[in-house]
Amino acid sequence: MSGALSHIRVLDLTRVLAGPWACQMLADLGAEVIKIERPGSGDDTRAWGPPYLKDQEGQDTRESAYFLSTNRGKKSVTLDISTPEGQAIVRKLAMESDVFIENYKVGDMARYGLSYDDLKALNPGLIYCSVTGFGQDGPMSGFAGYDFIIQGMGGLMSITGERDDLPGGGPQKLGVAFSDLMTGMYSSVAILAALEHRRQTGQGQYIDMALLDVQVAAMANMNMNYLVSGKVPKRQGNAHANIVPYQVFRTADGHMVLAVGNDRQFAKFCAIARCPQLATDERFATNNNRVRNREILVPMLQEVLLGRSTTDWVAPLEAAGVPAGPINDIAQTFEHPQVRHRKMKLDLPHPLAGTVPSVANPIKFSETPIEYKSAPPLLGQHTQDILSTLGGLSDAEIAALKDKGIA
Repeated sequence: MSGALSHIRVLDLTRVLAGPWACQMLADLGAEVIKIERPGSGDDTRAWGPPYLKDQEGQDTRESAYFLSTNRGKKSVTLDISTPEGQAIVRKLAMESDVFIENYKVGDMARYGLSYDDLKALNPGLIYCSVTGFGQDGPMSGFAGYDFIIQGMGGLMSITGERDDLPGGGPQKLGVAFSDLMTGMYSSVAILAALEHRRQTGQGQYIDMALLDVQVAAMANMNMNYLVSGKVPKRQGNAHANIVPYQVFRTADGHMVLAVGNDRQFAKFCAIARCPQLATDERFATNNNRVRNREILVPMLQEVLLGRSTTDWVAPLEAAGVPAGPINDIAQTFEHPQVRHRKMKLDLPHPLAGTVPSVANPIKFSETPIEYKSAPPLLGQHTQDILSTLGGLSDAEIAALKDKGIA
């Protein structure tokens, strides 16, 4: 069976994470994704190592783990788009594409003659998505955007990290580039909606995606806590602002997450923890009161939870329908029986390493299953093929471009 987007071609002029993440999603859904990279060096993340993929002799290749994480299923074409020759080829490829994605600074594409208006004149049905730090307009539109900076500016770090009044308190970024990843996801959703609009009307359109916009939107209930109450949310560490008990607790041999979502679950927890009196205590009987009295309740629960190991807590709580779980490292995560059952790790053939490990797309379709067509490409692996078939260039013309360092 073909992927849901097997009829779609994407021209990918992005690098690092937000744009490549969106394009990898489209590739997983079946689209043909042609990634344009700088000759000689390629996507910045190719050099973001170690670690690097090992070849079949155990030596480092040039394929960084970072690059491998976000470029599965694509075709790599090396092309210097700062040159007139490179720009002409991009225009030709755009005429043969459904989607064009770029994450250059505002104005760069116009200088290269590759703006939406330039390409729309050649391909009116083109879906053109620009990914930047701050969007195409506004006082910061000309600034470069970096995930770490956006996490700080967009409010995420103000609610992430231990409470300021406790040891280790202070702002923290997330362990992954959250605003980049979320922007990639929002971008792929926007592109799919634009493709459906085009199917109905024949019209392409322009999509303006900004990391800061996405970070602000992704604050979700924290935004509403502020907008409804007027009170600025604070860092809660591993606790929840609106639910108690919903945090990390120490156990006899480590830590665990206890995520009690309602009063019924709290009563079940208290029964298993042999402290049923807490469930009927007026101060703690309802979540509303537990939130108001968290400074009293949480230390009491912590003392109880220190009495057993993580496993001895998690097993009976799970059986009773009380959300609880261990805190796994990544190795433990991939060994978890549920993760193994869901086949979240996969291996793909790779020309240098034999195989390369990858992480499966979490979407499970019944009729158009996710396609894992190829491993992340070597730099320029598909230049000859794409420039000759879609670009219409002869072998001699391609060789001349390579001699000039353009391809």
